[in-house]
Amino acid sequence: MPDTAQAKQAIRLSDEQRIDWLRLIRSQNVGPRTFRALINHFGGARAALEALPALARRGGAAAAKICSRAEAEREIEAAHKLGVTFVAIGEADYPRRLAAIDDAPPLLAVRGQIDALKLPQVAIVGSRNASAAGVKITQILAQGLSQAGFAVVSGLARGIDAAAHRASLESGTIAVLAGGQDRVYPPGHESLLMEILPAGIALSEMPLGWEPRARDFPRRNRLISGLSLGVVIVEAAKRSGSLITARLALEQGREVFAVPGSPLDPRAEGTNGLLKQGATPVTEAADIIAVLQPMVARKTPVGRAPALPEGELHDEPARGAEPADDERTRIVSLLSPTPVLLDDLVRLSQCSPRVVRMVLLELEIAGRIARHGGGLMSLI
Repeated sequence: MPDTAQAKQAIRLSDEQRIDWLRLIRSQNVGPRTFRALINHFGGARAALEALPALARRGGAAAAKICSRAEAEREIEAAHKLGVTFVAIGEADYPRRLAAIDDAPPLLAVRGQIDALKLPQVAIVGSRNASAAGVKITQILAQGLSQAGFAVVSGLARGIDAAAHRASLESGTIAVLAGGQDRVYPPGHESLLMEILPAGIALSEMPLGWEPRARDFPRRNRLISGLSLGVVIVEAAKRSGSLITARLALEQGREVFAVPGSPLDPRAEGTNGLLKQGATPVTEAADIIAVLQPMVARKTPVGRAPALPEGELHDEPARGAEPADDERTRIVSLLSPTPVLLDDLVRLSQCSPRVVRMVLLELEIAGRIARHGGGLMSLI
């Protein structure tokens, strides 16, 4: 159950606000970071939606593609038919640890047993082309973690992911999807997902009907690590996607564990490399529990989830001044395909942080700017 402080701070969106949130995050060029910036600037999703056309024009686009109310209502209706609900960041059921990452999804589409998200979570990921030994150690680790009260998180992929889910079905496992809730990947794992739902949960940030593409899997991986206290890599080749999850875990301040493997097996090249870089070696579940259990016992702080502005609760948007033309020109001239920090743009343009952020929002809604980790941004 959530702690008392979290329960007191939790909010609940009205049905109208949930529609507005879904419309905003489904609009073109609005990702989690942009969503947060829009909410913070305009005070609410509805005010941000009203501002999108003008923002796009000032950013250099002919028009902004905004998700309509009818589209949002259709997605909500289709989701309900599947047993999917949308949980907003800041609500009691939203995973506290995930809420603390920089690019937490504003809305999660969830299906299954929501109580699984209240357990302390550990991710287990690895090779799709798993060895028999890799599957066996995954089963041992997942079962041991489940018996110790942890929920096992993975990505529903073939190999190690599937083994981790199957070994923790009874206690509740968490499947993070790269596509929409109705587009399970790989398609052959639809039956596995149905086995997960009675005690566990499936979650996704993607729209219903979304077929996962190659670039969606690293995006999913940040959720796998973001949910978890730590990430266990069982088998990973030199260029494995599991290594992306390990890197994201480190960036998010999570623990990284790796199972040692034979130097002659290419599937162990990535995991052995992680061990050389300082990952904690794992040969049994007790190795993981010994590191993570003290964090659970003392409720280690994970940082604060972004607070909702008062305007989002009361529909009183807080509007800011539009940047002057000369300010916009100075800021745009400083941007290039080379990533730059916001602080550098503020210093070099001699504009206020609020004005710089506003110009960046305009460019982002127009599809002309990309945000990178560490607060960096560049022209596309």
